[in-house]
Amino acid sequence: MRRLLRFKARQPAVTGSGMQCMRNAVQLLALLLSLVCCAAPPPPVDPVQRLPTSIVTLPNGSTVEAELALTPEQQARGLMYREHLPDDEGMLFVGDRSAPRSFWMYRCRIPLDMIWMDGAHRIVEIVRSAPPCTDVNPRNCPSYGGTVNSVYVLELAAGQVDAQGLRIGDRIGF
Repeated sequence: MRRLLRFKARQPAVTGSGMQCMRNAVQLLALLLSLVCCAAPPPPVDPVQRLPTSIVTLPNGSTVEAELALTPEQQARGLMYREHLPDDEGMLFVGDRSAPRSFWMYRCRIPLDMIWMDGAHRIVEIVRSAPPCTDVNPRNCPSYGGTVNSVYVLELAAGQVDAQGLRIGDRIGF
C-alpha cells in the first residue's frame, strides 16, 4: 500500500494551476500556428539580377555595356527571364580556357545574337537571332554554336550582329 501511495504522490496532480498551464500552452500553440499559417509569404526572388558590367567596344567604334558572367552559376543563368535587352547592352561570358561552348535558350524570353571569340577577342563564330525556347522541358531546347573553340561569348539583342556589321575575324575590345 505504501508503494501505491508513494507512486500516487509522485504523480503530478492536475490542479487549478496545472489546468491553467495546459490552457496557456494550448493558447500559445494556437497563436504560433496562426502566425505560421497566416503570415505573409516571403517576397518573391527577383529572377532578373544584374551582374557587374564592362564596356565592350565593337569594331565600328560603338560600345555595349555588357554584364559579366564569370562563375558557372552566372553563366548557366545567363539572360534567362529577361523581358527586354536594349541594343546597347549585352552579356559577356568569360571562360577559363579555349573550348567548344554551346548555348541554349531555355527560359530565355527574347531572341539573341551570339558571338563567340577566341583568346585574342577575334570573332570565330556567330549565331543570329537565336529564338527563345518556350518548351517547359529543357531537353527539347536546341543548342547553338560550339562548333569551334572559344574563350568568350557575347550575347546581344537580336539583330545587332547585322546592325553593327560584325563578321568572323573581327576583333572586339574589352
